[in-house]
Amino acid sequence: MGTLDKLSFKSGVSATLLATLLTAAGVAAGADKNKDQPKAPTVSAPLQKPIAEIDALIKANKFPEALEKLHAADALADKAPYDKHVIDQQTAFVCSRTNDAPCVNKALQGEIDDGFTTPDDNQKFTRLVSQLSYQAKDYDKSIDYGNRAIKGGFATDETYGVVGAAYYIKDDFKNAIQIEGGHIADLVKQGKTPKPEDVSIYVSSCAKAKDNACIAKGLEYQVTYYPKPEVWADIISTVQPKGDVETLQTYRLMADVGAMNNADEFLDMASVALTRGSPGDAQHALQLGAEAGALPGSKGADTQKLTAEARKAAASDQTSLPKTEAEANASASGTKNAGAGFAYLGYQQYDKAIDQLTKAVSKGGLKNEADARLNLGVAQLKAGHKDDAVKTFQSVHGSAVMERLASLWVIHAK
Repeated sequence: MGTLDKLSFKSGVSATLLATLLTAAGVAAGADKNKDQPKAPTVSAPLQKPIAEIDALIKANKFPEALEKLHAADALADKAPYDKHVIDQQTAFVCSRTNDAPCVNKALQGEIDDGFTTPDDNQKFTRLVSQLSYQAKDYDKSIDYGNRAIKGGFATDETYGVVGAAYYIKDDFKNAIQIEGGHIADLVKQGKTPKPEDVSIYVSSCAKAKDNACIAKGLEYQVTYYPKPEVWADIISTVQPKGDVETLQTYRLMADVGAMNNADEFLDMASVALTRGSPGDAQHALQLGAEAGALPGSKGADTQKLTAEARKAAASDQTSLPKTEAEANASASGTKNAGAGFAYLGYQQYDKAIDQLTKAVSKGGLKNEADARLNLGVAQLKAGHKDDAVKTFQSVHGSAVMERLASLWVIHAK
């Protein structure tokens, strides 16, 4: 493929940046980086006059004329290795001033490891060649020089991005995943933020490779560092809930991160909440749907029906909640406390929910401890107790879905 699809990756190197890097490296008209060293090499006799003329043209900013003479000098036979180094050095500088990236690229390749370029400049030029080759759509060469920098330990974030993008364009998704995945993981370990284009290349490569575990990991990176409702929707879509308990928990996370956007989702959440015995969650789902402009619309009849059912159930439920709470507190088991806490959470009475759910977890004897702990974490987070919520989410164990949802709540909390 010839494009990066929807990726926003950019790897361009401006002429100004090239000139700055090259000048900083000593690539100026006739500069001799070895002049302070004993027995420094010098241009051979046949090249001294042409090089002097080229120096004069460069100082006069006559770059096309200087480049013409450089090409003529390069065509001379029997040049000494140092002659070639000086010609490449001056050519890179002149071409950077005329914004001729292919010319700069070729000259820099001549300088790399020619025996006269310093180790520091070798590293700079290797990275630049990788970038310039990518711009020129010479992806094999971009990968070659980029991997030299990566293996040599002197790659920058841009280098990894260039190599990852080049692999992606070549449909080599396995290597794109390896390069970008390893780099992103290293940045995360260092407490740094990966660039959005690197994460995008990683996720897209995972998708092209049809690697579901890789996709899930990439989406986690996206929602961690660049959270958007549509990204949350993508990652939550990888969760496959079974039964009303897991389904309601999934909808609750979707609602909190703004990943619900159509009438069917809001209405289904309300319906599942009523089935689960949480009219508070049902009312909240319907309210969110109305605020989002998704309800009632064409779903007017369904909305009215569920609204009436939720209102009736909530009136009865809230009347009996104080008695339910008292009975729960007197019970040796935490089951009734879990139920009361679940109800309070639905009505967004977070302090009461925390009290009851904490007692439920402490007493034990629960039919679904993972659900109770997840509810407790949500209540703590909504009440503003982020650190406590994270600890609670991390304590959720049981079904793979509940653990997955808990891990996503941790990301959302942070």
